[in-house]
Amino acid sequence: MDLSSSGRRPAGKVAQRIRSQRTTSNNPQLFEDTSISQTNFYGGFLPQQPQNASYGGSYNANNDYNDSGSGFSNTEQFVGHSSGLGFPGQQLLNDPMANVAVQYGQTLAGQGTDLLNRNIKRYVSSSRLKYYFAVDTAYVGKKLGLLIFPFAHSDWSLRYSKDEPVQPRYDVNAPDLYIPVMAFVTYILLAGVVLGTQSRFSPEHLGLTASTAFVWTVIELVVLLLTMYILNVSTDLKYLDMLAYCGYKYVGMIVILLGGLAFQSTGYYISMLWMALSIAFFLVRSLRLAILPHSDPSTVERGNNKRRLYVLLVVAVVQPLLMWWLTRHLIAAVKL
Repeated sequence: MDLSSSGRRPAGKVAQRIRSQRTTSNNPQLFEDTSISQTNFYGGFLPQQPQNASYGGSYNANNDYNDSGSGFSNTEQFVGHSSGLGFPGQQLLNDPMANVAVQYGQTLAGQGTDLLNRNIKRYVSSSRLKYYFAVDTAYVGKKLGLLIFPFAHSDWSLRYSKDEPVQPRYDVNAPDLYIPVMAFVTYILLAGVVLGTQSRFSPEHLGLTASTAFVWTVIELVVLLLTMYILNVSTDLKYLDMLAYCGYKYVGMIVILLGGLAFQSTGYYISMLWMALSIAFFLVRSLRLAILPHSDPSTVERGNNKRRLYVLLVVAVVQPLLMWWLTRHLIAAVKL
């Protein structure tokens, strides 16, 4: 019978194959023979990679193909390229011209900050500004009482210590900026409450109220200083002193708004009349010693005294007018 036709191998060839396997097991191969096709995990055959590939690629031990010939796998090569890209703005930051522009901008910003600090220190001394905020609870209470009811106060002179006025906490007649600033903020908040009770509140109305009050305060201070300069009225008052005296009207405006909230139009006009008289009386008595100092009549020109008196009266009259102007729109919806 023909063995080849029956599908069986000859006995001689089987024995020869067994001897060859024994010889191979006795002499293990030192290097892996890459010429033999390797099988993957699932039993399939991996394709043969030619030794002289045009792109220099190869398979490593993890079966990761490397097409760059650098010895790294595709995964490692992808991570390397991804880390090289970075975030979108990295290329701009690495640009030398961009770095020069950033450094130049930082230099200009630093010079502008230094210039602003020098000008602030030139016109507004930090130690002088601290003087106007050197107050305590007792001073604030006494000062508010003096602003609301100044008619019973008798001594309006300022106290001095070594030719310098004492801090406001030690002298109720000394001007301060704490009460004007707090009164300004309280006026804005109270205006929002009034608008809310009238169903007219909106951020735009509140911002308009704040900006209007601030602008009028600046205009008032500038006009007052220019008037004193044009009329050649010399005084010991500084512009921060004038800002403090002009800011005390916000205390009266708070009282006026509270009267309008409590008693409608009647309370508004009664409070307006009272606070107008109180603020005017307070300013006349407080500024009289600074604008009209005691001096020998024979050595002081009468015309100069008249100009000072006019300035004093203008300051006292303008404050009630501004109090009415800045509060009248808040009661527009109330039947007067």
